[in-house]
Order: sequence, then structure tokens, then C-alpha cells
Amino acid sequence: MSDTVIQILGRKIGNNFPPYIIAEMSANHNGDINNAFSIIEEAKKAGADAIKMQTYTADTITLNFDSEDFKIHGGLWNGRTLHELYQEAHTPWEWHKPLFDYAQELGITIFSSPFDNTAIDLLEDLNAPAYKIASFEAIDLPLIRYAASTGKPLIISTGMADLEEITEAVEAAKEAGCKELALLHCVSGYPAPAEDYNLHTIPDMIKHFGLVTGLSDHTLDNTTAITSVALGASIIEKHFTLDRKGGGPDDSFSLEPKDLMALCRDTKTAWQALGKVDYSRKASEQANIKFRRSLYFVKDMEVGDMITLDSLKSVRPGYGLAPKYLNKIIGQRILTNVSYGTPVTLNIMEDI
Repeated sequence: MSDTVIQILGRKIGNNFPPYIIAEMSANHNGDINNAFSIIEEAKKAGADAIKMQTYTADTITLNFDSEDFKIHGGLWNGRTLHELYQEAHTPWEWHKPLFDYAQELGITIFSSPFDNTAIDLLEDLNAPAYKIASFEAIDLPLIRYAASTGKPLIISTGMADLEEITEAVEAAKEAGCKELALLHCVSGYPAPAEDYNLHTIPDMIKHFGLVTGLSDHTLDNTTAITSVALGASIIEKHFTLDRKGGGPDDSFSLEPKDLMALCRDTKTAWQALGKVDYSRKASEQANIKFRRSLYFVKDMEVGDMITLDSLKSVRPGYGLAPKYLNKIIGQRILTNVSYGTPVTLNIMEDI
């Protein structure tokens, strides 16, 4: 675990604070700004800390060219060109201001992943409070430097990046002036199987870089994300949609509103359960102390009788002496008559 903290619009993010939940809109507006408004509203209702967009056009992210280099083979988008996919998936730039305004009206943080410098310029005009570098751009060091130069908090996803590449990205951000930097462990599969996540990488990243660290999760449920909190994840990012069957490019591997609500609830519970090293008796246990085991007489006895092993028993409840005194009690004589079911106490026997 790390004590490092960053802040986005005053919300502190780190191991000593509840996980920061980012609902990734991506292409799930499916070309309809009303869907985008609804996604923001549902993310707020679900308890997410932030809604995140993606800021690019097909022409700023790829080339309009249909050679084999620019075609997708396999997976959800098999057979499509990159330009065709991104033309469908992008969020029109003219939508950004009304979406930013609506999120601010609802009281949910909104920021974006820029994919080139012109996107950062647009987002700066909107006073975006932070930037997120997508995994595919984690090796674009000039882009990282430009984002870092804004002085805003910067989150970098690390899907596909090896340790050397992550180190280069971190160094580029710091050299360009970034003071609040976070890393997200990520597997860039859509969807990605849980067994590929190797969540033990998260504490190693924390140890290696000393940065706020989280998880960008592309699995189909919340188990991986919740587990990551126990290993030190302070940020959780999940794709979010209104309907998994909506037919958009990212819908099928995104959370629906009820799932996002569960993620917000359960990651916070996981974080609360971690707590601290504490061997003291908890307040929630106080009422049950009386039900611990203790020693009781299991036969009627008279003054002067010797206590033998068959005259008492360790049972619940806990009004008698603790069972650890058993061997010291055996052989003692009682000072008063006792009946079956009487708790063993010091005042009815010789000193032990």
C-alpha cells in the first residue's frame, strides 16, 4: 500500500480514501447525444465519482486508408477499417461543451481521454479537471508530455505496456511537469478474461513507482475490480452503457446501471473491510462476549467437595471462568453448595 494521494476537483484519491470510480462512456452514446446525457445521469445515480469521455475524430486517431495495416482482424470489430470504426465510435467535438455543462449541473466530475494535442486544446478550453491517457497511447510520449504540461492530474493506463514502457511514460509525465500522476493496471482485451489480469502486479507497481495505482477493468463482471481493491487499487475504471445489447461498438463489454451501482457499493465495502491492523475487540462484538465459552458445574456439589474433571465442563455462555483455568481448578474444594448449571467463579472455591 502507498500513502501517495492525488486530487481531482478536491476529491482525494489514494489508499486511505474510498476507491475512485470512473464510468467510461467511450462509444456507448451510439451516435445520439441524448444517450450521452442519459449515461451521465445514470452514472451519477449509480454513485460513480466521474464520467469519462474520449476525445478524438477518425482523422486525428488514424488514416482513412483501407490497406491491411488499417483493417481489424478478429474480435468484436473484425473486418472493419480503423477509420470506419472510429468514425462510428467518436464523440463529436461539438457535444463536449453541453456534456461538460450537464455533468457539472448534476454534480459529477467529467473529464476525457485525449488522443492528440488538438483534443487537449479543446479540453483545456472546457477546463477539464484531469486527463486520462489510454493504453494504446501510453507509448506516445509527446502526447503524454503535452497533457502533463497543462498541470492537471494525469492518469495513464498501461495495457500492453511492459515495465520499460511504463517507466518511460512516467518519466515523460514528470519531466513535463506533472505533479499528480496515477497509473492503471490494464489488459487491453475487449472483453478481457479475469485470468489475464494478474492482479498481483498492482502492489508491485505501487512498490516500483510509488504512485496512486488503480485498475482499468475490461472483464464482464465486477469480481476482478473488487478484488483489486484488496491489492491496493485506488481507482477503478469500467466501461458503462445504458444497455449491453444496444448494438454499439463497446456496449457488449460494458456495465449497465445496476452493475455500476453494485461496483460503487462493493468496492467501497471492500476498501472499508481492509481497515488497519487491529487486534482489539470491536464494538460490533461487545454484545456477543457473553456467549464465549466458560466453565460451568455439571453436577450438584456440597461445601468441601473436591472439583474433579467430570464435575465441570467448558460450554457457552461465558459467565464462568475462562477454560484456560481448568487445570488450576481441578483438585480445589468448593466453599459453598452449588447446583448443576452454576458458573464456576473464584468466590465459590479455594484460591487458585
